[in-house]
Amino acid sequence: MNVLITGGAGFLGQKLAKQLLIHGSLKDSEGKDQKIDQLILVDVVKANDFGDERVKVIAGDISSPQLMQQLITADIQSIFHLAAIVSGQAESDFDLGMRINLDAARILLETCRSVGHKPKIIFTSSVAVYGGVLPELVLDTTALNPQSSYGAQKAICELLLNDYTRKGFVDGRVLRLPTISVRPGAPNKAASSFASGIIREPLNGVPSICPVSPDLRIWLLSPRYAIESLIAGHNLHSSALGLNKSINLPGISVSVGEMIESLRTVAGEEVASRISIEPDSKVEAIVRSWPGAWDGSRARALGLKADADFVSVIKAYIQDDLKIK
Repeated sequence: MNVLITGGAGFLGQKLAKQLLIHGSLKDSEGKDQKIDQLILVDVVKANDFGDERVKVIAGDISSPQLMQQLITADIQSIFHLAAIVSGQAESDFDLGMRINLDAARILLETCRSVGHKPKIIFTSSVAVYGGVLPELVLDTTALNPQSSYGAQKAICELLLNDYTRKGFVDGRVLRLPTISVRPGAPNKAASSFASGIIREPLNGVPSICPVSPDLRIWLLSPRYAIESLIAGHNLHSSALGLNKSINLPGISVSVGEMIESLRTVAGEEVASRISIEPDSKVEAIVRSWPGAWDGSRARALGLKADADFVSVIKAYIQDDLKIK
């Protein structure tokens, strides 16, 4: 089996690639285990190949039809489409967001259709597809009503992937990710970047500004369980999803104030005191339009899992990325 990961140099792409190399196999569309022979990582910059001969690294623009034709051949059986322009940047640079978040996905799907080999495609969507007046608990079937360009682009791609799957062009499934925390590395332009920054920076001895109010509630998932869900979601048989190929991944609902208290519990007052609350109305408006909780019962029934609580999320970051035992 040959597997393609777009966004392969990103933190989720790298963690996914590493786990796939450890697993060594994935289930094909018939539910049979297939050995991973080659893992292709494509991104705008070169990814880490982990020194593994099974990994091929390609740097390029995924909105290029020529690159997609080079990447997607009849040998590619599975595609994890992770590449995206993050929420804040997609909002401030509309053209870039449309080109990478929407146009590139359409080109990818069209390339698969032209090759005609019906690969598995795992598309990562977001809480940002929801918005407006929301029920207290959002369901998989709650109407999509994004209140940002990023959310609109993700919602359109969800509909496209469902239709290409219905037509038999691909074997697709959409995994709607909660906000992922704690992300390692540097802050990015995502509106939700603070959800990692208020934990990551203080643990690394750096002050952090929180741009939202402590009462704001977020639906969260750790990188650990996000990667586990990507692999488990891939391995699901299409028939298990029925007509709705979009799944809200399970997570935990936590307020920003509760996140800070969890950090204080794990790391102490000195670390937690490095956080300053300085609300930014633009960031808060975007994040408040997202659901603070959704029903993950369908995902759990399909075998997908989440963290027990936010203390567990912080401890997972310390173990996985700070390397503190």
